[in-house]
Parts: sequence; C-alpha cells; structure tokens
Amino acid sequence: MTIISKIFDGRVISRRGFLSASAGAITSASLLSSAVAQVVAPASRILTYTDHEPLGGMRTRFINDVLFPAIGKESNGRLNIVGHWEGQLAGSYDALRAVGNTGVADMAIVVPEYTAKELPLHQIFKSFPKGPSASRQVDFFRSVYAEAPAFSEELKKNNVVPIFLATGYPVAFFSTKPLNNLNGLKGEKWRSASFWHQDFLKNAGATPVSMHWGPEIYDALKARTLDGLMVNVDSGYMLKVHEAAPYVLVSKDLWLGHLYVLAMNNDIWNGLAPEDRAAIQRAAETSYRTLGSVMDQNFDAQVDELRKGGANVRILDPNELERWGAATKYKDVQDAWVREQQRKGATNVGPVFEKVNSIMNDVMG
Repeated sequence: MTIISKIFDGRVISRRGFLSASAGAITSASLLSSAVAQVVAPASRILTYTDHEPLGGMRTRFINDVLFPAIGKESNGRLNIVGHWEGQLAGSYDALRAVGNTGVADMAIVVPEYTAKELPLHQIFKSFPKGPSASRQVDFFRSVYAEAPAFSEELKKNNVVPIFLATGYPVAFFSTKPLNNLNGLKGEKWRSASFWHQDFLKNAGATPVSMHWGPEIYDALKARTLDGLMVNVDSGYMLKVHEAAPYVLVSKDLWLGHLYVLAMNNDIWNGLAPEDRAAIQRAAETSYRTLGSVMDQNFDAQVDELRKGGANVRILDPNELERWGAATKYKDVQDAWVREQQRKGATNVGPVFEKVNSIMNDVMG
C-alpha cells in the first residue's frame, strides 16, 4: 500500500540528549595496476538476509532501500546484502533458529513474539497499552538495548546479535459495528494474537479470541462470528479487514510494542573485519535518524488510504487513551506475568522489567 519515501531530514529524539579491453591489448603496466587494485579493494562479501514479509511495506522498503545501501556505502562496497523476502528462506516462526543455528541465512528479521520460549524477556515490550511512536519509539528501543544488556545477552544465547531495531505501527481497533469509544468492546468477541492484548481485552469486558492470521479473520468478520480485530493498523489494511469491519479507532500512542530485530549470526558477526563491523554500526546509526520521519509520514498515509477505502476512522484523544489504559488493568497483568516468570526461575526478570518501565516513563514524559 504505502511505499517508503526517501526522507533524510528526520531526527531521533534522545532520551538524554544523545546517533573492455581484449587480452592482446593489455600491457604489463595495466596488469600490475589490476593486481594492486585487487589487493587494495578486495571483492565484495555477500551476506544473505531473510525476511518473512514481502518487499513492499514500510519496514521492508526501509531496510532494503535505506539500511542496506548505507551498509554498502559505509563499508566502501566491501559488504553486499542479498535479500530474500516473503519467507523464501525461513518463515516468521523459524527465523531465530535459521539465523542462529542452521546457516540458512547470515541475517534475518526476528520477531520476539514468535519465539517467546527462547526470548522471554523480550515479551515485556508488548505489555503496555500506551507508548511512544515514530522517533520516540525508535529512541525507546535503542535506550532499552543500551541500558539493559540482558536483552542483547538473551539474543546471544541464541547465537545472534542485534544489528538494527525496526519497529511497527500503532494498534488499531477494527469493528464490524459503529464504535463510538472503547467501551463498545464490552460483550463483544475480539481477536488479538498477543497474550498481553488478550488480557487487556478481557479486562475491558470483551471476549478475546485466538485465530490464525489469514483470510479466515476477514471471513469471520464478514460473517459476524467475530466482532472486531485489535491489530497494528497496517496489518489490518493489508488483510483488507476494513471492508468487513469499517469502523476504526486508532491513535499514534496506542502501543503495539512489536519489535523486529534485524539479527546477524554471532559467528558471522565475529568473523567480520573490525572495520566492517564498525561500518554496519555507522549504517544503523544514520538509518535511525530517518526512520521516525518515515514512520510518521506512512502512518498518515495509511489513515488516508483507510478512509479512501470506505472506512470510518477516528483518532482517539488523550483522555480516551487514559481510560483505555485504566480499563486494561495492565499493571496487574504485568505483575502477574513477572511473578510467573520468577516461578519459572527467571531471577532477573524483576529488575529488567523495572528498567524497561523506567525508560518507558522517561520517554513518554
């Protein structure tokens, strides 16, 4: 739907102010020049990348059109990344194993929600009903990784290192019936994939429903066996659920917390020359500076496209967001989850959660 715009004047809001000649014609001099050139500028190294989504959405276009060229530029052409899209090499639930252990790809998008057993601490991110968007969202995740090393350590246990933190759009509520406010969820059947959001829906008076992501959701909404869908706004649009559930409530501050970790195999990373590791880090830094602006522009475009498609879209005001946060009883849900993880032996989950919560409050404040 939306194609990424080439924006290079964005900024990251920092938490603390901080990111052809024939063979016969070749002379001996040219042969010497060629040999020297090969020593000075070795052949480009090919790195294989896999992504479960098609090349066409905001995130995939940004990675392909901004981040990958930046890596090529910063490495002076020494690194060349070949992308494989739409699950050609690994599906969304297989990506962590594929990049960490099997050698299917050197780099991959890892979605923590799909690997909760392997990445339990990463589940914390989706436990908030409200949160920052665009540049502030980028700043939040970067601050967490900088200040809470447990997240990088959790990834390293799976033999991967984080290269770039890509993020998603806010949550939207797609309803089959007119939805004046989020009180209208009471007594209705709503689908969400996140266990956090299912608890939020239940506490708000709705009946949470688990369903596989696919056309069956559209069919259930059209048949009215499902009343609504709580999902990131772009996924709802791409599945065309607004045609069956045209009443949409959304806000940039409706937090999804859906992190896309662009991870590299740890052995591949350690095998790169120091200057190439530094080049990747510089490329990530310059790409972060534009990501927030791209997200903002594409969110507005998504809302416009929904309205053009016949959807009745309303942006929630701050007071409505406060009431939604209270209705979800998210702090009780968070506390229960922390206790459960501690019972399972995760002794560091409490301090890590408090650090994430502190950064969230700081960024939102």
